[in-house]
Amino acid sequence: MSPGIRKTLPRSVWWLVPPLLMAGAVAAWFALDPGLRGSRSDATTAMASDAFGRRVRDYLLEHPEVIMEAVGKLEARNRTAEESEAQAALKAQADEVFRDPANPVGGNPAGDVTMVEFFDYNCPYCRKVMGPMRETIAGDPKLRVVYKEFPILGPNSVLAAKAALAAHLQGRYVAFHEALMQAKGVADEASALRVAAEIGLDVERLKVDMADAAIQSAIDRNLRLAQALRISGTPGFVIGDQILRGATDAATLRRLVDKARNKPSP
Repeated sequence: MSPGIRKTLPRSVWWLVPPLLMAGAVAAWFALDPGLRGSRSDATTAMASDAFGRRVRDYLLEHPEVIMEAVGKLEARNRTAEESEAQAALKAQADEVFRDPANPVGGNPAGDVTMVEFFDYNCPYCRKVMGPMRETIAGDPKLRVVYKEFPILGPNSVLAAKAALAAHLQGRYVAFHEALMQAKGVADEASALRVAAEIGLDVERLKVDMADAAIQSAIDRNLRLAQALRISGTPGFVIGDQILRGATDAATLRRLVDKARNKPSP
């Protein structure tokens, strides 16, 4: 199966796996069992098939761990395939991951290691990981940070992301980003405009820039890129050739940065 079409089964259909495995086992066993092949009448074959089906059923009922073992192997195989596809995408799209000019940059813009974060302003885990991120950035003067607006939690998140990129056009992205991440309540257009006013941005200009097609285009690129990297939730990180999905602590971020520092930059 080609990498482009090999996908992990949705959780909603996992209940189908055991019966499908059983059906496959029955079909395979029937096809291979010499005692069930040959010149038999349809009635005789049907009776043999029924008996064989009962044998398979009885065996699986006595050894249900066989089904779970098969499901586990299938899940592991799919995880390995997805990670391989994500690594291939990271290598092929390194410029877009690390050097998209539309993405704001923090830390040391000339740093020797880049940490990329995909996030949503309405994600509680993104807000929680802000502390470890700030600690990591403050403790590493050679760390470059790329912020990927990844609004996946609804229309309010999209408006907040657009406001953040509009703040970037006024040269105040990091200040806006941190203030909105720390603001209480839902991140939406109203809270974004309030934060913009609090940090001294031109709010009227911000409103106009939020409608800029280039901002929507930048968000769309981030969404497509995250899909290619198999980042389906927030937060998500790319550090060197490592893809980390989910919230983490400062120690893990530092470890990944150190590991990337010992490898050539992508």
